[in-house]
Amino acid sequence: MRSSNPVFSRRGFSRDNGYAGFNAAPQAGGPAVGTQGNPYAQPSGNPYAQNPYAQNPYAPQDLQQGAPPQAPVSTGRMTMDDVVMRSAMTLGTVVIGAILAWALLPVSSSSYGLAIGAALVAFVLAIVQSFKRKASPALILGYAAFEGVFLGVISEMFNTEFSGAPFQAVLGTMAVSGATLLIYKAGWIRVTARYARIGMAIAIAFILVMAVNLLLVAFGVADDGGLRSMGPLGAIVGIIAIVLGAFFLTLDFKQIEDGVAYGAPREEAWLAAFGLTMTLVWIYIEMLRLVAIFSGDD
Repeated sequence: MRSSNPVFSRRGFSRDNGYAGFNAAPQAGGPAVGTQGNPYAQPSGNPYAQNPYAQNPYAPQDLQQGAPPQAPVSTGRMTMDDVVMRSAMTLGTVVIGAILAWALLPVSSSSYGLAIGAALVAFVLAIVQSFKRKASPALILGYAAFEGVFLGVISEMFNTEFSGAPFQAVLGTMAVSGATLLIYKAGWIRVTARYARIGMAIAIAFILVMAVNLLLVAFGVADDGGLRSMGPLGAIVGIIAIVLGAFFLTLDFKQIEDGVAYGAPREEAWLAAFGLTMTLVWIYIEMLRLVAIFSGDD
């Protein structure tokens, strides 16, 4: 398992030698994912022609070992509809939590403390889910609820200081997500193992730099937020963070595509929803800060 999320690691939909399922072939009978670089495209170049289930981590064990199937297994597989439904549930929980927090919690130091507490609980729930072998809907929805409380409080705070900032951040998040999906579906970005390794190296370096910056700010070494200031430098860092969020979205899209192609178990759709939710929260928070920076310059 490799990480494909800026903070938490989660399992991919392939367990071969590829990176989180990238450059892997789908199981026999699954949706086609293209022929370029696919050893299954030409029978003469297919080393698994006698056993198309050999590289499918979700095929029954006897099929992986070469036993001829009596009939194709088609029940209990993850579909795109499953991913959409679980993602709607998870993101809907985030939105409901945010609306309730905005409506019920006034802007104050105590509500800010509550937001930090909710963020910490969401972090712990996400870590626990990341280390579990199977998806836990309760953990994932719990994460979404506490994340929603955190987002609701900070969104209200930003809106008090910069009127309309949350609405603009939502539109910006939708624009980035939609553009990334269109670019991915158009084939302008090929999510390969090399692409993922380079992007993850950059993301890890970014997170480490931000962690050091946070420590410097906490100990008073860096003033006005350091690299996360509300000035031009903060805007540049925010744009880099949003680009990284778009990168993580491409990994999410690829994992979902491979999961459907491999016939991953239906419960894996919860992991797809979990990953998408964390990535969209990342983009929204960075977009909120970026909108505030540009609003402050007016």
